[in-house]
Amino acid sequence: MTPSPRSRRRVLVSVSSIAVAALGVGVLAGSRIASPEDAAARTAPPKASQITVPVEKRALSSKVVARGDASFDGAVNLRVETAGLGTPAVVTGKVPAVGAYVNEGKAVLEITGRPVIALAGALPMYRALRPGSRGPDVLQLEQVLRRLKFDPGAVDGVYTSDTGQAVARLFRAAGYEAPEVDQQYKNAVDQAKQQVKSAQDGVRNAKRTLKQAQAGPTEAQLVQANNEVEAAERELNAARGNAKAYAAAKDRLELAKAQRRDLLKDKDISIEKSALADAQERLTDANDALVKAQAEAGTPLPVSEVVYVKSLPRRVDKVNVSRGAVVNGDVMSVSGASLVVTLKVDAATKELLKGGMAASLDLGDGKLIPARVTRITRSDDGWNVVISPKSLTGQQLERLRSANVRVTIPVKSTQGKVLAVPTSALSAGPDGESRVEVLRNGKVELVRVEVGLSADGFAEIKPVGGQLAEGDQVVVGK
Repeated sequence: MTPSPRSRRRVLVSVSSIAVAALGVGVLAGSRIASPEDAAARTAPPKASQITVPVEKRALSSKVVARGDASFDGAVNLRVETAGLGTPAVVTGKVPAVGAYVNEGKAVLEITGRPVIALAGALPMYRALRPGSRGPDVLQLEQVLRRLKFDPGAVDGVYTSDTGQAVARLFRAAGYEAPEVDQQYKNAVDQAKQQVKSAQDGVRNAKRTLKQAQAGPTEAQLVQANNEVEAAERELNAARGNAKAYAAAKDRLELAKAQRRDLLKDKDISIEKSALADAQERLTDANDALVKAQAEAGTPLPVSEVVYVKSLPRRVDKVNVSRGAVVNGDVMSVSGASLVVTLKVDAATKELLKGGMAASLDLGDGKLIPARVTRITRSDDGWNVVISPKSLTGQQLERLRSANVRVTIPVKSTQGKVLAVPTSALSAGPDGESRVEVLRNGKVELVRVEVGLSADGFAEIKPVGGQLAEGDQVVVGK
């Protein structure tokens, strides 16, 4: 049976579809078939090439970066000497809070109702001072009083009444009465005053006696003496012719005349003068004793009413006493008023640093606090580098207190921007010279360089055996 034209078209379409499908399968199969050489080429590692970076112009800065602990500088313990007190050393007031400041000339504590005044000095208060005391501790006190504008008189290491008056002004300026004078010295002054009064009475009596001795005869005494002489003369005249009566009258006349001469002649007052001189000497001695007693009764400085600290002001870090407690040992710990950060570094790092170097503190908030290296001291396990901030706000002070801080200290820097490459680009030649490999036009060229400052993974370079400029590609690896 002969197929119809329409049936023939369907068959042709089907054959064509099958042919196309077969062709696709053949192409796909052909694409998946490869020779062993092609397969090896596709799985081999890529051909080696140079890894390069451009030469840069940048400023380099070498620095020490470390972490340090913040603290207040120079912590010391305050101890009050209470051995001289006649009563238990009970704390009665003025107990400071942690964080308060100890200022010179102000009471840092009250014990048995009396102040403990803080003064700046190296020697501790180890004994009570009073007029007549001598020594280096007296000299230190006088120097402090002079510095605080309380004139102690001569600054010579001798505690005088002037020193005592200056001490009294110090206490009054701090809001307290001057230290009380011991009763025995008050009694000595009273006794000296009585001795002066007695000596003054003795001088008055001696003067009166001398005046009486120096006085001439009274008019009545002279009249009586003259009358006695005249009466004897009359009796003598009347006795003439009677030898016995005449002789007796003559004797009476001689006696009357002698008595009148004694009455008229100057008297010997040497005894009265000597007695007056003795009385005046006793008065002088009594006055000298009074002056000495009064000087010894000048304002003292009790050992328990002053505490010395090498420098002031200081911050109170710890308080060991409370109101009503009895003092036993250190009353408190105080530190310097300035906050510092201390780094611990090794000997090699220490050699890079010196006092006065600029530094910065990082609080972690993106803001750096300018600081400076204050001092470098030896420690048991290396070196301590003390960093002092230039200025701190109250908030920064609170954040830094007892914190661990990141510190950066620039050590060296280039003068502006210089040619620099990563340190990995440097290599050493046969004779030990430094060099870099520069890739130019697909070829590597060795350029000798002089290496300067290295910092942050880069090194300063200067070409000494070829051309080198910013942007040149240097090899750092393959």
